Formats: sequence, C-alpha cells, structure tokens
Amino acid sequence: MKKPSPYLTFAGTLPFIACAIFISLGIDAVLGLGKTSTMLAVYGLVIATFMAGAHWGNHLSLADNNPWSVRLPLISNIIALVLWLGFLSLSEVGFIWLLIIAFIALLFIDYNLNAGQVISARYFKVRKYVTLIVTVSLLISVVQL
Repeated sequence: MKKPSPYLTFAGTLPFIACAIFISLGIDAVLGLGKTSTMLAVYGLVIATFMAGAHWGNHLSLADNNPWSVRLPLISNIIALVLWLGFLSLSEVGFIWLLIIAFIALLFIDYNLNAGQVISARYFKVRKYVTLIVTVSLLISVVQL
C-alpha cells in the first residue's frame, strides 16, 4: 500500500484554496466558522507550525555530526515562535504576508534538506507543488483584503 502522505499533503491545500475563492467572491464569513480571513490566518498558522514541527522531527534521526542536527531544531523553533508572535501582534493582512514568507522559507529549508539528502526527492517534489498552491492562494487572498 502506498503512503497517504502525498494525498493528504495536497488535500491540506483545500482550505487555502477555499478561503481564496471565498475572499474573491466577497464572502466575508462562513456560518458557524467565522470570518473568512480569520479562518485563513488560523489555518495558515496551524499548517506552517506543523511544517516547522516536521523539520524538528527530521532532526531527531540525524547523526550528531550532521550540520542539520543543530540547525533544524533551532530554525523550527524560531519559525514557530515568529509565527505565533506574528499572529498575536499583526493585522490579519500583515500576518498573511508573514505566512507567505514563512512558507517560502520552509520550502527553502526543504530545498537544502533535499540537497543534503535528509529528505527524499519525491517528498521535495510534492512540497514544491503544494507550496506553490498555498502561496498563490495566500497572495490571491491578501491582495483582496
């Protein structure tokens, strides 16, 4: 049986796409869920922090002499804390711009992890497509808010 992770990864883009569509259509809120821009910001926070946590998990299996064994836990914690503080202190528009930067930074880290053979080329390929979908959805949303 194939691992479900690529399918789940692509499925994770659906809330970003849905929020971009809702914002484009002028749907400011979803009954029972709240303000569309808040839904987008919170979901983005959860997913970006989850991605930083995946980097934390990657470092656990690395040998002590691998330079990423020190970099990953530090970078992942910094990203998670910056996102949390940004969520608490920025406007929703400002925070969505921060999310765009964070997702691009997370992809850049994965690029380097792929080059260092810490993650597989197959996983990195999925990450590239998913990051493109997410950042385009965030850009569509943020320019309309």
